[in-house]
Amino acid sequence: MTTSTSFDELLNTKQKKLAFFQNLVLVAVADRHLDKQESDFLVTIGQRLNLSEEDTRPIADNLPLLSFIIPEDGLQKTMELQTLVMMVVQDGRIEEREYNLCLDYARRIGYSREILDDFINQLNNK
Repeated sequence: MTTSTSFDELLNTKQKKLAFFQNLVLVAVADRHLDKQESDFLVTIGQRLNLSEEDTRPIADNLPLLSFIIPEDGLQKTMELQTLVMMVVQDGRIEEREYNLCLDYARRIGYSREILDDFINQLNNK
C-alpha cells in the first residue's frame, strides 16, 4: 500500500484532492446506500486531505452529474484504485455496482480485471 508521504506527495493540490475525493464518493454511493463504515472512511480520507465540508459540498450536491476524474500520474492512478477498492470492502460486501465502477476505473487507467480482483483479494484478506 502507499505510504502517508506518497499519499501527500501525489495529492499535492486542492484540485487533485477534490478529484480523488469525488472518485471515492462515486464508489461509496454506487449501491445507492452509504453505510457507517463507508461514511467513516470518507470522513477519515477527507480529514487526511484537509478538505472541509465547504470544499466537498459541491460534490455531494452534484452527484448525479459527476463521473470519474482520471489522474495523469501512474502512481496516483494505482493509489486511487487501491483506495477505491478499500472503499468497496468497507462494509464487508462487494456490491455489483461498486465492483463494476471499480472495474471501469481500472480499465480506464489501463488495468485488467485480474489486477482489480487481486487488489480486492489482498484487501479483503487483511
